[in-house]
Amino acid sequence: MRSFPLFLSLQGRRALVVGGNERAMSKVDLLVAAGADVEVIDDGRPFEERDLTGVALAIVATDDEALQARVSQAAQARGVPVNVIDRPALSSFIMPAIVDRGPVTVAISTGGAAPALARKLRAEIERALPPAIGRLARFAEIFRVQVRRTLAEPRARRLFWDRVFDGSVGRLALAGDETAARRALIRLLDTTRRANPLTPGMVHLVGAGPGDPDLLTLKAHRLLQRADVIVHDRLLSPAILRMARRDAERIVALPIEIPERLIALACAGKNVVRLAGTVSPTEAQALEAAGISVELVPGVGPTKEREFRFESGIGL
Repeated sequence: MRSFPLFLSLQGRRALVVGGNERAMSKVDLLVAAGADVEVIDDGRPFEERDLTGVALAIVATDDEALQARVSQAAQARGVPVNVIDRPALSSFIMPAIVDRGPVTVAISTGGAAPALARKLRAEIERALPPAIGRLARFAEIFRVQVRRTLAEPRARRLFWDRVFDGSVGRLALAGDETAARRALIRLLDTTRRANPLTPGMVHLVGAGPGDPDLLTLKAHRLLQRADVIVHDRLLSPAILRMARRDAERIVALPIEIPERLIALACAGKNVVRLAGTVSPTEAQALEAAGISVELVPGVGPTKEREFRFESGIGL
């Protein structure tokens, strides 16, 4: 990761745009949409270092290379984040390609290496995201405080919201039927509140295949994003582990220890993913014998990959 991604609040804060061309005006529109108080310095007067006083962010959109360098140096000396368009070496932050489904915002960056690729990815994401996804986020915001008060345990809240977004509540909210969505959410929240917190968890035995994260199945990727704990041996590819939810617990264990570990974690109510190159029937049998719910998710092997490439025309 070349740079640290974040979203900066500009509500009511000053932002500076240096340049009067079309690119500068497009950045002004973005900053105004984010609530910034924007000042523009164009060809009408020269830039002065005092223009940076009280500024939260500066963008330079001019073809004057000397001015680009001067604004960049002055901003960075004052600790003001600055972006010089198409000049990553002079910039302390990169402007991403943006998908706006307010309040849902997706930002894509290649670290300045390939802006055209970032724009292509933005187009793909825009096609994949439902236009009404912002409506779903606003609906969830209404109940956020109530859910936090009702479900004190973070894991319970996370599982609850997973069920909201994946189930009928989410579908109703996306469809615009907010009244029915509210009723369904309240029923689900009441059911979750009264559920037995000691209910055993579940173990998903996930095949990681030959170690290439691009070969993970969609289901395997989804399970990795929802796991409380991921159990694996030392041979597992680090690239596969990076696909998991960042705050999921990672446990490295010897193969002989793993069945016992899986049973103990499931009995503690954890949602567990056991990652291995191939799914082990022996581990599945041990879990079933202990009364633990288990699901087998086979991986994609090299042979299937070759078949896929042949059938799809990839690599021919």
